[in-house]
Amino acid sequence: MSVSKFRSGLVLAAVAVSALTVTACNSGARRPRLAYEERPVEQLYNTGYQRIQSRRWSDAIDYFQEVERQHPYSEWSRRAILMQIYAYYQDNHYQEAIAAADRFIALFPGNPSAPYAYYMKAICNFEQITDVGRDQGYAQAALTGLRDVARRYPGTSYAIDATVKMDMVNDQLAGKEMAIGRYYQRANQPLAALNRYKTVIDNPAYQRTSHTPEALYRLVEVNLALGLKDEAMRNGSVLGYNYPGSVWYSEAYALLSEQAAAPEVAPTAQRESWLRRLIPG
Repeated sequence: MSVSKFRSGLVLAAVAVSALTVTACNSGARRPRLAYEERPVEQLYNTGYQRIQSRRWSDAIDYFQEVERQHPYSEWSRRAILMQIYAYYQDNHYQEAIAAADRFIALFPGNPSAPYAYYMKAICNFEQITDVGRDQGYAQAALTGLRDVARRYPGTSYAIDATVKMDMVNDQLAGKEMAIGRYYQRANQPLAALNRYKTVIDNPAYQRTSHTPEALYRLVEVNLALGLKDEAMRNGSVLGYNYPGSVWYSEAYALLSEQAAAPEVAPTAQRESWLRRLIPG
């Protein structure tokens, strides 16, 4: 699985509450860093918010950083950090967004907006997940963060969304195990392949992923190659019991039949998926 870029409506949830405009102000010219000039906090904040609305993320960050610099530990500073998290995230500056979230958590750990900061840390890692052929460090970091959100804030919209994404990340990590297993199998290293496929079968979080049927089938293949017919039959039976209509079971059944070790349960007709009914072919 390759997790595509995701812009959840939740990323705006806490920000929308804190995005309070008080007075209008004239927009200033873009500059790398705002020169220090003491200005009303409302003017700084509202200018930053106007930049957010115009999707001028870097400009917005400059103004919100100035709010934080000139009015530290204030209510305005709290709001400004939240807005920086959002602006950095929208500008694909994920590490800076995570740093801002960490800063908010350190300064305001018990604030009602803390769940948003924890959630955004996880989402920033989630959106950097790459295909299974690459290192899965971001996937592991995302999974840790999402679990933290679900544990800290059960029943919230953040926890619900985190739970859904945890399943997606587990599918990604299981896919990585399968890719490595197939590599070892092609390289004629059956024991190494066996261990990878077993990881998918034995890990409760991976058992619910889309890779489980193939993992069972690959165990049938590898065990037959190793001469372990009884173990191959056992894996085939588990595959047939849980996924009787799977194409992987049909393949496993045919393979075991060649060895006179076919499971008792024959493959059932594969049900046509709802997607195939909507989009034939």
